[in-house]
Amino acid sequence: MSPTAPIAADLLRRHDRPGPRYTSYPTAPHFAADFGEPALREAITASNGDPIPRRLSLYVHVPYCMSPCFYCGCNRIITRDKARSAPYIARLKREIGLMAGLFDRDREVIQLHFGGGTPNFFNPAELRDIVDEMRRHFRFSDAPDRDISIELDPRFVTPDDIGALTAIGFNRASLGVQDFDPDVQAAVNRVQSVEETRAVVDACREHGFHSVNIDLIHGLPKQTVEGFSKTLDTVIDIRPDRLAVYSYAHLPELFKAQRQLNAYDLPSAETKIALLHLAIARLVDAGYVYVGMDHFALPDDELALAQARGGLHRNFMGYTTHADSDLVGLGVSSISHVGDTFSQNPRTLPEWELAIDEGKLPVWRGLRMSDDDVLRGEVIQQLMCQGRIDKSRFERRFDIDFDDYFSEALEQLQPLVGEGLVVLQRGVIQVTSQGRFLLRIIAMCFDAYLSPAAQTPRFSKAI
Repeated sequence: MSPTAPIAADLLRRHDRPGPRYTSYPTAPHFAADFGEPALREAITASNGDPIPRRLSLYVHVPYCMSPCFYCGCNRIITRDKARSAPYIARLKREIGLMAGLFDRDREVIQLHFGGGTPNFFNPAELRDIVDEMRRHFRFSDAPDRDISIELDPRFVTPDDIGALTAIGFNRASLGVQDFDPDVQAAVNRVQSVEETRAVVDACREHGFHSVNIDLIHGLPKQTVEGFSKTLDTVIDIRPDRLAVYSYAHLPELFKAQRQLNAYDLPSAETKIALLHLAIARLVDAGYVYVGMDHFALPDDELALAQARGGLHRNFMGYTTHADSDLVGLGVSSISHVGDTFSQNPRTLPEWELAIDEGKLPVWRGLRMSDDDVLRGEVIQQLMCQGRIDKSRFERRFDIDFDDYFSEALEQLQPLVGEGLVVLQRGVIQVTSQGRFLLRIIAMCFDAYLSPAAQTPRFSKAI
């Protein structure tokens, strides 16, 4: 459901307030330390008992980066010492063994994703070692829609590396770009040429990758409409299968690297909105489907097809096509979603290492969802992925009267209805093409943790 025209700037400005990105519900700031290793083991045992075995999605966090990107808010460690790979991989393999031993062998792995940090800090031989270890402990699916994906920094990968990754089994890649404007690249300490980026994309296609994603960011220092337009020209010419155009969240009090940026170089709110308008208009005009939030895909890409058939899902890896799976996070700071629980590994390397060395599942904090959490989480999933809520579906599944249960949420929706962002039809809540720009704002109406009486954590702004 792509927008037919850019949303009015005054609407974006009015609703540009902090809110969750809803990669989970409840969101990570609500995870608590009283959820530990025993709770995760119990959740895995319970999930093994499902009548139809749920498939597994594995996520591996690689924390290392060769150089700092000043905009970054990810959990990463800056180092050029390649010797740090071996001890991390050794402990990661131990964690794989600990986790895999808890899951029944009939549960297939349908998705594996390496994120970071910079996953290609590890060379292809090291990545093969990790994947081989996973194959020894988990049963990987042979289904055509199996995904084995990796985030790549094109500055530190060669076309020959792509051939080696293909031999390991990787079939999807996501490349960080952010902006090709030289002034912007210098300001954020990420100088990356068009040529090296295009070479990696071409190599992925040559070796039969199912899709390639490129990440851009709007709102970075030194960005201008003219400069970002040239970046979009280049990216559209490269024509990746998927694109993510993220909004830069300037939170230097939370992310130390951002203190290196000059706040005076950040674009004004009006310019940032203009950059978003430009990206959406240009990409839709170039034939991309606006999947939702920050994501675009070509019409024949699995993300767009999954949305069309109602099978799109959103989790800590962003939008995905594998809704019927439990997520198992491995490595420092990674997050798992097993059954009705969330759990997160320690965010610091020493804490994660200590837990692994003691033979423990490295659970730092987590949460067991209440019945209300499960219900609201599914409502928010439908909004974020499909832009539509069929009330009768929820009434049948959860034995509720939708309008009565969500009376407060529906009251909060009324101003958004008046602004043309949502339509309340008979038995259906439908996000309009304009409302797709503000999915986070619409979803927040159903978030019980954002009530006036609740203590609200710090989130990035919606635009």
